[in-house]
Amino acid sequence: MTTSDGNLPLVRRLEAVGFRAWPAASVQYDGSWQVRLTGGHPSKRLNCVVALDPSDSRDIAIRLEKAERKFVSYGRPMIVRETPLTPKPMLEFLKSDGWTCFEEVVTMTVDLGGLALPDTLDHLPSHDVGRFVDADLVVNGSDVALKPALAEVVSAIKPPTGLFVIEDPETGPEAVVLCVQDNDLAGIMSLAVVERARRQGLGVEILSAALRWARMRGARTAWLQVETGNVAALSLYAKLGFKEAYRYRYWRKGTQS
Repeated sequence: MTTSDGNLPLVRRLEAVGFRAWPAASVQYDGSWQVRLTGGHPSKRLNCVVALDPSDSRDIAIRLEKAERKFVSYGRPMIVRETPLTPKPMLEFLKSDGWTCFEEVVTMTVDLGGLALPDTLDHLPSHDVGRFVDADLVVNGSDVALKPALAEVVSAIKPPTGLFVIEDPETGPEAVVLCVQDNDLAGIMSLAVVERARRQGLGVEILSAALRWARMRGARTAWLQVETGNVAALSLYAKLGFKEAYRYRYWRKGTQS
């Protein structure tokens, strides 16, 4: 993973707003390393170690071992999130210590000021966390047991947040997206369309509604994160003008699941 030094201020800013947009239940610092843990929800972004200073590479083995004890206490597998801010010696240690990279994610941005959004049906955001969480679980086919934890995560988001849901009166929720407006930046989170309603334009429709809402509230740049294997989503975002800002990767020890 390579990112020019000139891009690091943007990386730092997007990482900071990303943490606020999807807050972990517990955040502890070891130097510039964040140890993020959330007992009730398995999201990798909520349960990982992430270094925030390329120069902070002292006592890597000791600090990872210390962090691992915290993960064990939460019943979570130890995960390290690599970003362009990760110290190179830390990556070299992970590779030599039997860690493997198992997922890569693209962070993308778009200038909202110059963005020509498609003429789709508009939707107003809801502030009903319970309704949004119920719809999100249905659309993603998630375990309903995650409802309390997901509701806690969404309720803990401090910046202004728009919860968007498209529902069919007969068949129920079809699409969801959560938009977090953090000053001039708008984060697009949890965009999903239920399998039976895909390829009908609902993704574009609900994303456009969220971006309009954010732009009207003064956001100038929108950002989102998408797995490199999600070809359909990458294609959708590219059509709307999103471009890659940087990538991050997740690492785990050996073959743990």
